[in-house]
Amino acid sequence: MAKKKQPEELNRRAENPYVLGLHADVVAQPITQTLETNYMPYAMSVIVSRAIPEIDGFKPSHRKLLYTMYKMGLLTGARTKSANIVGQTMRLNPHGDAAIYDTMVRLSKGYSALLHPFVDSKGNFGKVYSRDMAWAASRYTEAKLSPICAEIFKDIDCDTVDFVDNYDNSMKEPALLPTTFPNILVSANQGIAVGMASQLCGFNLGEVCDATVAYLKNPDCTLSEILLAPDFPTGGEVIYDSNAIEEVYNTGRGGIRVRARWHYDKKDNLIEIYEIPYTTTSEAIMDKVAELIKLGKVKEIADMRDETDLSGLKLTIDLKRGVDPDKLMAKLFKSTTLLDTMSCNFNVLIAGMPRVMGVRELLDEWCAWRTESVKRRVYFVLNKRKEKLHLLKGLKRILLDIDKAIQIIRETEKEADVVPNLMIGFGIDQTQAEYVAEIKLRNINREYILKRLEETESLENEIEDLEDILARPSRVKKIIVEELTEVRKKYAEPRKTGIVYEHEIEEVEEIEEAEDYPVTVFLSKHGYFKKITPQSLRMSGEQKFKEDDALRQSVETSNAKEVMFFTDRCQVYKTRLSEFDDTKASVLGDYLPNKLGMDEGEGVIGMVLPGDYRGWLLFFFENGKAAKVELSAYQTTSNRRRLTGAYSDKCPLRTIMHITEDCEIALYSTEPRVLIFNTALLSAKSTRATQGVAAMTLKKKFTLDYACLPAETGIGNLTRYRGRTVPAAGALLKTEDSDDKQLSLI
Repeated sequence: MAKKKQPEELNRRAENPYVLGLHADVVAQPITQTLETNYMPYAMSVIVSRAIPEIDGFKPSHRKLLYTMYKMGLLTGARTKSANIVGQTMRLNPHGDAAIYDTMVRLSKGYSALLHPFVDSKGNFGKVYSRDMAWAASRYTEAKLSPICAEIFKDIDCDTVDFVDNYDNSMKEPALLPTTFPNILVSANQGIAVGMASQLCGFNLGEVCDATVAYLKNPDCTLSEILLAPDFPTGGEVIYDSNAIEEVYNTGRGGIRVRARWHYDKKDNLIEIYEIPYTTTSEAIMDKVAELIKLGKVKEIADMRDETDLSGLKLTIDLKRGVDPDKLMAKLFKSTTLLDTMSCNFNVLIAGMPRVMGVRELLDEWCAWRTESVKRRVYFVLNKRKEKLHLLKGLKRILLDIDKAIQIIRETEKEADVVPNLMIGFGIDQTQAEYVAEIKLRNINREYILKRLEETESLENEIEDLEDILARPSRVKKIIVEELTEVRKKYAEPRKTGIVYEHEIEEVEEIEEAEDYPVTVFLSKHGYFKKITPQSLRMSGEQKFKEDDALRQSVETSNAKEVMFFTDRCQVYKTRLSEFDDTKASVLGDYLPNKLGMDEGEGVIGMVLPGDYRGWLLFFFENGKAAKVELSAYQTTSNRRRLTGAYSDKCPLRTIMHITEDCEIALYSTEPRVLIFNTALLSAKSTRATQGVAAMTLKKKFTLDYACLPAETGIGNLTRYRGRTVPAAGALLKTEDSDDKQLSLI
């Protein structure tokens, strides 16, 4: 067994650099010092100069590329080869041609990663929604700047932004680009730095401009009413969650759910997916679906293929016979990235410091920065106008006595003395004298003199106006608003991403095949429900109810059937009998408001077993009206738990009845009167919330009490109470035809 090394020996070996595998001239350095002197400068460089966008919405690599293209005259000129642009950009960006071309691809119209691309491309630039589609080499593709770049570089030569030296101090480049609109919110951007990252989603340009104008006018405005939700170039649908939207707008962090758009081709029995979330790719979706099919979790798909072509994205799913497309898509939304979450992390460099800000803070910073840019532009123009006015004032003195000026110039022996002599002769400075000395002889005429004097007056007015702009913040704000309005008018486009509110999404649940066998169901007046098998029912005694409760309805049916429960809040809850446990007559049963998750205080007033959804529902209201609604109006393609607007809420409901064919109905009023009529007299409606038509004419102080089948009335002479038309008053109830029992709503 080897002898254990002593601490002294370990220390001695550690002091010998050759033992550690190091050369003798390598000096040991504490890890903390290495991190501080070597790693931290690199980390800060990545954060400040590479990965995090600034208030203009660009990272340095974007800015260097676009500025190079601007200096190449590609804003108004023809396209040039991408390789040419890449080569020119290397004067500002030394990271290599591959990195520069990748940046150009992301900004291009062909790649479609931005709502408003800055590069007008020609050729194969790939697609953002494809993981495997490679773009062509830079020697094959061509590019120029898109028209919207006119707003990116507007007045860049008017000292609107600072210019700094490039990496080798051979030329100048802008530190920021003077965008006339909040590009930071329009162009999606992402970056991974050291210890932090940034993920900005894009918003619709028109909405951003409107929100900025509203913010400038009222900083306390509600942004979510104007800036509805993010807008993605790949389309899809944002599932609108007001809490999630407000969290992103207020904190700059959060998640926004986006789902694909699709449609069902009934003729060919296939689904076509034509828009997918911005965060995924068509290949990722195809791979996941193939995996689900292999695992046996998705059995409804016969085939799936990518049919994307020049017209755009298209993923086609062939369905097996009898498959419900809504249920399949609901399953795929849960299991694949057809429904994905866009994570937001609005980390932006402000004055060289990374800050995570919400939309309101970003607008505040952009407005402050843009205000400074506009002021700098106005000050630049003001100085230019003052310089010109100064020259014209000197010219004015000369033009008042042009003969004297000519004489001074003619009598001056040396050329170098012309300017000094003019300065002495007219009391002007050197700049003014040099300007006068350069005037051509042909311009010494009356017309030229008058034009210069008029120009002097207009310059004085313009200078006064420019000084007023600098003195009044409201005028600067007005200029920004006018520019935003103009940008919106020129470049705004309709939203590409739709907005779907959560309550509009149908909840689709996977339904397992339930065992089917005969059952009898019981519904009490207080909303207790029991499902009992025939065998158990034969062995049972009397049905158990609460002390003040009683039976409302009982139906013989089968376990796999669907059931609808109508409530006193004009809602209907749909479920299947198989979801209830078999029970006995000796128990109270399931309390439906709890079982179905009803609203507080909501109660059940009736039960209907729709079967194949043939027939009608009859609704009888307190005011004597009756509504005949087609039962198919309650049929949904998905297994929705709850339907609102189940019937009209204009008047209290007295009775609900389900009929499969027209028959006679007996109406009782509180007078008491009885009217028996055939339901064929009522026209069927497909609208659930219809108010119906008058069926029974009522006197004042009396109301409709209830409705039932004539066989349930106990009336001997039905002819006395029959009516051939509706509305009708019916006949007074005879004593021998009266019945003390009060029928329920069903």
